[in-house]
Amino acid sequence: MSDIRNGSSLPVDPADLPYVFADAFNERNLALLERLFEPEALHVVRPGEISAGAKRRAVLPTVVRDRVPITVKLRQVYVVGDTALLINDYVHDGTGPDGAHVHIEGTATDVARRDADGHWRYLISNPSGTA
Repeated sequence: MSDIRNGSSLPVDPADLPYVFADAFNERNLALLERLFEPEALHVVRPGEISAGAKRRAVLPTVVRDRVPITVKLRQVYVVGDTALLINDYVHDGTGPDGAHVHIEGTATDVARRDADGHWRYLISNPSGTA
């Protein structure tokens, strides 16, 4: 298992990836968040709208700044070679930038890839799941 609590390493087990992401997100650790994604990684903003590569990287600071804390619970992980499908439930719950209470929950379906360094990173981040 990765040393996911102190943020000092990237996950070597794909099942750790959502938890490393949640910790980095809640700590607003942009450097670690960026390292958790492949350079060309794709993020599904909402069904039919994607952000990938340089565009995804450019909006990351705003996304992190404006979001409330996240908790995750991994449901399933399926691994074939260096590719993994991760299905996890998430909840954003807290106070938004405007002072209002925010509660958002869903089930994400993500694809991760193990790099030559042995660490797992997101290739496709899809918080919309099957929506």
